[in-house]
Parts: sequence; structure tokens; C-alpha cells
Amino acid sequence: MSPDQYCQQKAAQSGSSFYYSFLFLPQPRRLAITALYAFCREVDDVVDETSDPQVALTMLDWWRKEIAQLLAGAPTHPVTRALQPHLQPFAIRGEHLLAVIDGMQMDLTQTRYLDFVALERYCWHVASVVGIMSAGIFGYRDERTLKYAEKLGLAFQLTNIIRDVGEDARRGRVYLPISELQEFGVPASDLLNAKHSERFEALMRFQLDRAQRCYDEAFALLPADDRRAQRAGLIMAAIYRALLLEIERDGFHVLQHRISLTPLRKLWLAWKTWVRG
Repeated sequence: MSPDQYCQQKAAQSGSSFYYSFLFLPQPRRLAITALYAFCREVDDVVDETSDPQVALTMLDWWRKEIAQLLAGAPTHPVTRALQPHLQPFAIRGEHLLAVIDGMQMDLTQTRYLDFVALERYCWHVASVVGIMSAGIFGYRDERTLKYAEKLGLAFQLTNIIRDVGEDARRGRVYLPISELQEFGVPASDLLNAKHSERFEALMRFQLDRAQRCYDEAFALLPADDRRAQRAGLIMAAIYRALLLEIERDGFHVLQHRISLTPLRKLWLAWKTWVRG
């Protein structure tokens, strides 16, 4: 199996909505974004699938060394080998790859966030910086597009947090800011015990409204000249905003089960957004 095939398999197996946003890209950009996504999945899996935090920290340190190897031109892992030819053409920076690893490490050392400022810092590491790298792969002419990509990454992560409230709680993680839990009268124990209530619904509506504003703010930052090049990100946004509507229609019952879109609906949204340009 070649490094590119490894990354393709990693992306397809994840079932992520991101996979559908890559389908219509020309091959060089598709290979680059698939390799970047596979890298993000690899380091995320270290945290999610390793029961011993010390072992996970050791594995993340290995990935930091592997990034150094990548920048030195001698990567050893299939993902970094697949990434290597794309570093220069798409301006993928080592410091951004390392920032993603730092974000994953935060999951090992922090399970609560005091306020939205603290949560936003976490989101920058695990999502906004990925948005910046992705925008470089998709292509842009106006530097303002990077601000759009940064904000869009935040919107994506806020959507993930809304979708995964129950799943994260079962892992002992609460990403909803403590200050907002207190404001809406929802103790963290309600999340940990999957206790749905009207107060929880109000809290989640607040989260959803903020995520939707982030999408609107991101789109307002995207220069018209770069809209066509950035269609892959717009596909992802279309899929994620549709997911938010499903969560709302379901009455925010995200503590008991995970709400998702069917693959066919994701493909339809991807095609419709792509042809719209």
C-alpha cells in the first residue's frame, strides 16, 4: 500500500463529512488535503484510542519528532511521507502541524474549560489552524481568505462539540464552558449522567446560535475572488449546517445518541454546493 493509498483509506474509514468535501478537488489538491486529514486523524486517534495518558503523551512526542523528520526531508510514517511532496507547493508549515499535536495534548491534560475564551484557544489548535492549512491547499489569492478559514474552523469545531456532547461526556470530557453551564443552570453532572432537560435545551440552543453566527461571520470574510477555489470548505459548511438543523429538529437529544446525516445526503449536499460555485 502506498502512502497516498494509506491516507485515502484512513479518510474513507473515518466516515467523516470532510471526506465528501474532497471528492471534487483536482488530484494534487485532493492528495494533499487527504494526507493532511489523515495526519489529523492519526494524532486524534492517539488521544481517543489510548487508555493510558502517559502512553498517549509518549506517542504524541513521537509525532513531534516525526514532524521534525518530515521537515528535514526524511519522514518515516505513511502519512508524513504522503504529506512531504505537498509542503512547499501548498505552504504547509511545520509550526501549524505541531499546533495540531499541541491541541491533541490539551485533551490529555484538560477536560473542562472555564469560559469561551479558553475553549476558543483549544478550538484554534484542533480546528482553526487546520482550516488555515486547508485554505492553502485549496488555493487563494487574497490573504483575507486565511481569516475566513480560521473562523470557519472554529465553526466546525463548535458544531462537533454540539454533536458530541454525550459521547464526550462518556469519556469524561465537557467542552461546554463552565461559565455557560452555570448561566443556564445545567450542572456538569447532568451531561455526565445524560440528563436531558429544558435548561439543557436552552443551553444547546445558545451553543447552536453561536455556531451559526460563526459560519455567517466566516462567509462574510471570504473574498469573492477566492470563493470558487474554497468550494471544498463551503461543502463542509453546507453539510455541517444541515447537521445543526437536524440536531435542532431532534430537540437537542445529543446526550443519548449521536445525530448524523446519511452518506447519500452528504454526497448530495457536496455536489449541490460544488456546482453552485
